[in-house]
Amino acid sequence: MSAPEADAGSVAPAPAVRPKMAWSWRLREAISAWLPILLMGALALGTWWLVKVTPGPVTERRPIPPRHEPDYAMNDFSVQRFARDGKLRLHIEGAQLRHYPDTDTIEIDEVRIRAVGTDDRVTVANARLAVTNSAATEVQLQGGAQVLRLATPREPALEMRGEFLEAFLDTERVRSHLPVVVRSGADELRADSFEYDHASRSAQLKGRISATFAPPARRSPNTTGRR
Repeated sequence: MSAPEADAGSVAPAPAVRPKMAWSWRLREAISAWLPILLMGALALGTWWLVKVTPGPVTERRPIPPRHEPDYAMNDFSVQRFARDGKLRLHIEGAQLRHYPDTDTIEIDEVRIRAVGTDDRVTVANARLAVTNSAATEVQLQGGAQVLRLATPREPALEMRGEFLEAFLDTERVRSHLPVVVRSGADELRADSFEYDHASRSAQLKGRISATFAPPARRSPNTTGRR
């Protein structure tokens, strides 16, 4: 059954109170799980910021205006991070990585991230482009962005999709000014834009909002999300 569209900041109540409460809890749980993944990815990429061009001899020269051109790049790269017990915790790969010295940012084409939490639950993320700032406090997934927390025997898959997802790691916020789709098993929520604050565990949905809840008989903890 699909919930009718509503004005900004309001959602028509579902016929049953229990599914609405369950969905609200799943939404907070899903976004909370994605923040550490983006944080680990930013920290892993931070190692490349230590790679700087060796300065040449000091000579008097006219300053050259900075241009937005990469000072180094990596093609078909892959980086992994392991826990102290030897288990693989993070794997990042992409078609090309570029560092821009004028803005001190890193861009990655066709980025793919796979992370394993301390509870061994797997989260994967991908997008056509990932951008992170020099302080590793802001990460943007642009173009076909998808973050998927795989299903377990007890919990369904949790998935977020959109053309733009932005995470602020220092303040633990996730937002998008473009339409997003959030799925939990057979349940689905759509909004024109949203913002999630982990500190207050609150989510603001704006614009046209719709929600679809599967009947209890159709709910299955083994449901997996697909792109």
